[in-house]
Amino acid sequence: MFGNKKNKIDEDFVKTEVTKIDDDDVTIAMDSQEEVDDKINNSGLLQKYSELAKVMYGMLKDYRKGIYTKVPWFTIATIAFSFLYILNPLDIIPDFIPGLGYIDDLAILTFGLRFIESDLHNYLDWKLEHQDA
Repeated sequence: MFGNKKNKIDEDFVKTEVTKIDDDDVTIAMDSQEEVDDKINNSGLLQKYSELAKVMYGMLKDYRKGIYTKVPWFTIATIAFSFLYILNPLDIIPDFIPGLGYIDDLAILTFGLRFIESDLHNYLDWKLEHQDA
C-alpha cells in the first residue's frame, strides 16, 4: 500500500501517497475510527494528536454527509491516508518495534497536518458558526 519500504518519510512521500487515495480508502478510514482512536490513545507518541484526530474524523463525517463541502479533495485524502497509515502495522517502521514503531506514524501525521492546517481551522470556524443552527 505504501510503496517501497526504502522510501524515506518526507513531504514528497506523503504528497505522493496522498494522491493515490480514492473514495474507497476514505470509507475504510472512516469505518476504522475506533481502531485508529485506540492506536492513537495507546501509543505514547501519538496521544497528543487525539483531539486533532477527533476533529479530522468530524470533518470526514460532515464531508461524507454533504453538509461540509468547502474542503479540497487533497485534505480529505490526506486525512484518510494518515489514518490508514496509522492502522498499517507493517509500515516503514513496523509498530511492534519498541520505542521506534510509532515514529513514522508521528511523522506522517505531522506532515499531513502541516498540509491541511488551514482547512482544519476553516472547518472548526464553520462548526462554531453552525452549531447553533
